[in-house]
Amino acid sequence: MTHSTAQSLYTFELPAASHWSLKIKRGLELTLTDITGGANLGMMFYNPENLLERYNAPDTLKCQHTFKLTRGNCLYSDMGRIFCSITADNFGWHETVCGNSRKHHIEKTWGALSYQDAQNDWRQNGFDAFLVELTKYGLNERDMGANLNLFSKVVADDNGNLSLDTSAAKPGASLTLRFEMDTLVVMHSCPHPLNQAASYPRTPVLCELFEAAPVADDDFCKNFRPENGRGFENNRLYHLGVGA
Repeated sequence: MTHSTAQSLYTFELPAASHWSLKIKRGLELTLTDITGGANLGMMFYNPENLLERYNAPDTLKCQHTFKLTRGNCLYSDMGRIFCSITADNFGWHETVCGNSRKHHIEKTWGALSYQDAQNDWRQNGFDAFLVELTKYGLNERDMGANLNLFSKVVADDNGNLSLDTSAAKPGASLTLRFEMDTLVVMHSCPHPLNQAASYPRTPVLCELFEAAPVADDDFCKNFRPENGRGFENNRLYHLGVGA
């Protein structure tokens, strides 16, 4: 069954300058869609049974020999397990090294505009947005690691300086994450830290939950890299209750 015919279990439109978190059970898929184009979706993962286990960007990139994320890539924890796999992606380039926008980034680029002054049109930053969600689970800024920036492509010049490639943005771009273990997902829709747009970006993201098909032996993500097969085996042992 494809998502075009499957019934969504839950649908939510994350507004601009907003944050959200939820526990997603193993065996579900989260499809994310950049509705208007130009979105940045910051995202972090934690093990809800052990919040000390969280997304590890260096291991995710290193073990899959990549700098970008797209279909086939798995997103690893710092325990060598796989939180989720990217099973579909028509954007093709998501980054996980540039981190979050901070209050001073927002104020320097677009000026300060608080919720008290502007309400839903305020200018939130990614770091504080994550922090609001983390406090709901007894976490704080010490628990914040490198985050995903979905729907954001960065390019390097000859000197290695990174910049945001705004030409990559397209309305309707989407990707699907299939969760391989129970995962606490924390996200925000605040601007990418390298965004230099003339006005504060206000781009919502559609979030849809579906039942995932069982993972077959010939699964694309599982076989995308030899390391991914070992990651799936780590997950299997974990769910048997004998994992490290």
